Amino acid sequence: MKTILLPTDFSKNSVNAIHYATALFKDEVCKFYVLNVQKASSFISDDMMTVSSSTTIYATLIDAAKKSLSNIITGIEDKKPNAKHTFHSIVDYDNFIDSINQISSKYNIDLIIMGTKGASGLQRVLFGSNTARVMQRCHVPVLAIPDGCSFTPLKKIAFTTNHINLFKVEELKALKSILEIYNAKLFVLNVADEHHLVQKQLANMDFFGEHFPLAVHDYIDVNKKDMFDTVRQYIIDNDIEMLAMISEKHSFLDRLFTRHALETFAFSIDVPFLVMESVSGKSMT
Repeated sequence: MKTILLPTDFSKNSVNAIHYATALFKDEVCKFYVLNVQKASSFISDDMMTVSSSTTIYATLIDAAKKSLSNIITGIEDKKPNAKHTFHSIVDYDNFIDSINQISSKYNIDLIIMGTKGASGLQRVLFGSNTARVMQRCHVPVLAIPDGCSFTPLKKIAFTTNHINLFKVEELKALKSILEIYNAKLFVLNVADEHHLVQKQLANMDFFGEHFPLAVHDYIDVNKKDMFDTVRQYIIDNDIEMLAMISEKHSFLDRLFTRHALETFAFSIDVPFLVMESVSGKSMT
């Protein structure tokens, strides 16, 4: 059984990610935990005027969130009932990241699936702030679903690396599981940049030969400036339907979050993005 955490703020993109998750694992036995995290500042002054003296702000927030979660779950179960799926709603009153980490530990979460915020033009960004923070600070694989992304059976998944560290099979468990479910083809995008280590690439090639023997290997030589555009173009040119990587220092993800904001605006991908943690621990804070 898989245990999947589905954080939601009840926005359209977060609910879309929930539907994507149930479709992705439609043939798998899954326990879904649908989570909403409340904070006091979300209770605006206009709402406070409607609260009776016998009702606390906390209780009002929690009750409203529980009802909204129930509506989401009921909608899924009524529209696409699946005997292999069970749903549990959780409302927490805590710091968002602390809540994610605590619940992931308590329920042995295998994967976090959440939506990204979408916009247009110069305001387009790759991730919403919450999704970015979860990728940086949580210790469970995260699958980020772009705004408006509809599920289609996966045929091609790309994994990008510049071979900073040696891989371990437990690090890629989430990727391997999805590949096996859909019998998808893995494309390993070997990136040669200023951090690329030839010796570790050779060792990792043996690793992929053992654990992902049918993977297709492609090689690109890029500088830091062209990294993001190159990866994005690779996704487009090869009809890639999901991008995966391991979070580690000097990685593609590490650079993404430390880039100048204006540069980040210019880069976006329109496929789900799977981020897995290095066994040695995430280096980004």
